[in-house]
Amino acid sequence: MRVLVIGGGQNSEHEVSLASAAAVATALRSIGHEVRTVTISRDGVWDAAPVATPAESLAAAMPALSWADVVFPAVHGALGEDGALAALCALAGVAVVGSDLRAGAIGMDKWATKLVAEAAGIATAPGYVISASDLGDVEYEGPVVVKPVSAGSSYGVGLVREPGDLLDALRTAARFDSRILIEEVMRGREIDVAVIREAGGVRWAAPPLEIHAAGLFDTAMKYDGTARFTVPAALTPAEAGTLTRTAVAMFDALGCAGVARMDFFLTEDGPVLNEVNTMPGLTAASQVPRMFAAAEVPYPELMDRLVRAAADRRASRERSATSRRDHARA
Repeated sequence: MRVLVIGGGQNSEHEVSLASAAAVATALRSIGHEVRTVTISRDGVWDAAPVATPAESLAAAMPALSWADVVFPAVHGALGEDGALAALCALAGVAVVGSDLRAGAIGMDKWATKLVAEAAGIATAPGYVISASDLGDVEYEGPVVVKPVSAGSSYGVGLVREPGDLLDALRTAARFDSRILIEEVMRGREIDVAVIREAGGVRWAAPPLEIHAAGLFDTAMKYDGTARFTVPAALTPAEAGTLTRTAVAMFDALGCAGVARMDFFLTEDGPVLNEVNTMPGLTAASQVPRMFAAAEVPYPELMDRLVRAAADRRASRERSATSRRDHARA
């Protein structure tokens, strides 16, 4: 198929997205897809017209969208993973890899994700949201984790153990979002579960992965090569089954498509959802491809399955639309 891979983006995960997009493009070419790439700068300029305004450059990129059978938006974070690019593809009538606007937007918002999880009966860490304009009104109530409500790769996340460190952590989080989530510290093993929706709608979860970190699994540890993973994680059959069922339930509750990574704390009381990534890191060394490799799905095949699932989903929607029109005429 003709696949357009989009990388970059206007957020703190720009470099990570470039790495994902490059890896995805190489993998898809290796198995016979015709691939074109486009990069969005940190300023929102598409490289189809690099000296133009963002709007002009987007207009120049539209022929590439119309060329593609499938768009693969390997853009993490705001104005990418949050459903913005999925919405653009929906308006253009092009198949897109990954979740749609609704699932992407909710999954990117950690507070909204917690509300959906609660409605689905899935535990999350107790917490609350404040506005960046109210930083001075927050009182220290024991060790907490401070997070921007909508940001990825742990940018702006801080573990606060002392009262004097709270304001600095809040200010750091406020650099990435105007809304800040403050959560109780969870004690448990950090376990990730990747769920995929294949062509035909079948969902399944790869073997869980455990993150080994002495403290906070922060941005530096994610990308400096010091992170240590075990996949499959050393779990009892009961633990693995509970985590898998919970991950698929959350995937369905959000209405995700493509692949999504569900991050949990495995506590004495069971799994506690940390967050959801609807467009997780996708280099061959990233957590999601590692998990599918453990399920004997090589990296190029995983990328191919995502592309084919997107094309199948688009075809299914077109059949449904045709059926509705025919029914209306009758």
